[in-house]
Amino acid sequence: MSAVVKPFFHQASSTLCYVVYCEQTKHAAIIDPAYDFDYASGNIATEFSQQIIQFVESAQLKIKWILETHAHAEHLTAAQYLKRKLGGQIAIGAGITKVQSTFKHILNLADYQDIHGQDFDVLLSAGEQIDLGKQAIKIFASPGHTNDSISYLIDGNLFVGDTLFMPDAGTARCDFPGGSATRLYETVQQFYQLPDDTNVWVCHDYQPNGRELQYVATIAQHKQHNIHINAQTSVSEFVAKRESRDATLGMPQLIYPSIQINIRAGKMPPAEQNSTSYIKVPMKLTNQ
Repeated sequence: MSAVVKPFFHQASSTLCYVVYCEQTKHAAIIDPAYDFDYASGNIATEFSQQIIQFVESAQLKIKWILETHAHAEHLTAAQYLKRKLGGQIAIGAGITKVQSTFKHILNLADYQDIHGQDFDVLLSAGEQIDLGKQAIKIFASPGHTNDSISYLIDGNLFVGDTLFMPDAGTARCDFPGGSATRLYETVQQFYQLPDDTNVWVCHDYQPNGRELQYVATIAQHKQHNIHINAQTSVSEFVAKRESRDATLGMPQLIYPSIQINIRAGKMPPAEQNSTSYIKVPMKLTNQ
């Protein structure tokens, strides 16, 4: 019996979330779930999560895992909410501890104590394997976009987070703290050693040139058509192209709220004396 993949598109952040399940046992994993978030008001909502919950319940699935590919900068994870509603263990790469430590310093989070990944149920490392019913989930280190990025291989389906986009959009940026274009090149070369018919499921699709939503392509398609890194692209060519493009990109709109929630596995920052949680945004005066 094969693994079944059900995609969900969070249009506000152009994020793809997936429910993957073992057809025989109905054991399931949720990959990269997102909250609905209005920055202006600070309101967090769960309409998108309800779509996932409705599907899980209607298909009579048992959630075993809620898997993060990395601490995202584009959306707030709904992992804690879905765990309360559906169960499962929240897992992320062991490199999250580096991200926690980095942003504790960058954002001066004086009261943030968990720089050892304790908000997550499980920390995963490259080469590990976890079970999903009769299926195995193999863990790949995939640094480059961030230094904590991991990918999940399930029955010929590779969930790469932000490492690769669709072939017509190339790869993710590498200019975040801990990012490296050279390491991203090495990550993609690792992927390109997988069978050509391996399905690559992306975490974002920004629909370049207004095309319709896409979220899966094969390794063979990436090796032939990826605009940033095909089978003939050298490391020097890729690094030059990637770093040149990264220099033109602005910061993701939700990076500060996203990071502060996502390094906590979806938990809110501790409430202050007025029973309200707050996020921090670093401020600096430019053009002085």
